[in-house]
Amino acid sequence: MPASECRVVADHSLRTFYCDLLGFRPLSEVQVNDALSAKLLRLPEVDQRTVFVERDGVRLALFALRTPPIQNAGRVRAMNEAGMVALMLRVDDLDATLDTMRAAGVRVLDETRIDHPTYASKLVFVTDPDGLLVELIEIAGDPYAPFGKPVVR
Repeated sequence: MPASECRVVADHSLRTFYCDLLGFRPLSEVQVNDALSAKLLRLPEVDQRTVFVERDGVRLALFALRTPPIQNAGRVRAMNEAGMVALMLRVDDLDATLDTMRAAGVRVLDETRIDHPTYASKLVFVTDPDGLLVELIEIAGDPYAPFGKPVVR
């Protein structure tokens, strides 16, 4: 079973970001508003809609909470904070992707843009609507092959 990364989102502009701009496809949607789910999530009560999306074997669960209110929406976390601070996604044409993202109002962190000659790659960070860093990378080769050296076990 593929792993899913869970994302708490302020609203479903995130679905637009991931599906319309980055090519994720919606898989399913569920409404959650019961006491057992609140217990699982360690919240006094919960009213949320979860949309599951997938791209290239990566699954995200986008949790849109109505109750309780979202905290810290839009805050961009520093790369040295504990926990998940970024996603890395490959794109076919970084410049064309950035043009599309800019036209949609996505925050592009131009100061992070590098063209890395060692890996023949182009990289830059953007932020999703809730502030999560998303590293976009254009690199030649099989998009399904792992990046870097194989891990020896």
